[in-house]
Formats: sequence, C-alpha cells, structure tokens
Amino acid sequence: MPGSVLTTQSQMQCPHGGRVQATSSNTKVSAGTGAYVLRMNDTFTIVGCPYQMPAPSGTVPSPCMRVQWLIADRRTQAGQQPTLSETSVGLCFSAQQVPQGNVKVVSTQGKAKSQ
Repeated sequence: MPGSVLTTQSQMQCPHGGRVQATSSNTKVSAGTGAYVLRMNDTFTIVGCPYQMPAPSGTVPSPCMRVQWLIADRRTQAGQQPTLSETSVGLCFSAQQVPQGNVKVVSTQGKAKSQ
C-alpha cells in the first residue's frame, strides 16, 4: 500500500504516548524536505513512555524503549534497504523485550510517497 514516506522529521509515538526518536544512517536520500528517508534497519528509541504493568504489589514501570519494524515498503528502497511509510508496521518493546503495541505515526511529510 502506498503511503507518505517517513523521514527524520516525522513524528511517531508508542501506544502510551512516548515519543519515538529515529536515528538514521541514511545521508543520501531525502524526501525533498531536507529530512532523510527512514529505513527498516535504522535505530528507533522511545522516550517518555509512562506505561506501567499491573503487579501483585501495585504497578511496575514498563516503558516502551525501542521499535522493531515488521512490515516496510515493498518496492521502495534507500541505500539498498526498505524504506518506511505511514503504512509500515512497527512494534514497540520494553527493556525486557516484551511487545507493548504498534507505533503510531502522528505526522509525516506529504511530498514523497512509497509502495
């Protein structure tokens, strides 16, 4: 499915409202906005996730810490790696590697599309 390409300026969140910070090694392909296109193998860390898990003695902090992308663009690549778009699927994980829900794309650029 085509969608707007995610870039280093795109805003994403974990399901609990934590902010996803993308670090890309891509320094060649931009979306025409001065921001570089994000790829499946880039690094995505999460800050400010307030999630707490129920525990016998109350709750235990279990914030989302990183994103692992499961579905990237099928036909679009940058630097021989699949790009990401608003239709890509990423899963947020805690520090204990527990999956805690899908990434939510809040905003992205509107110029470049992918497939």
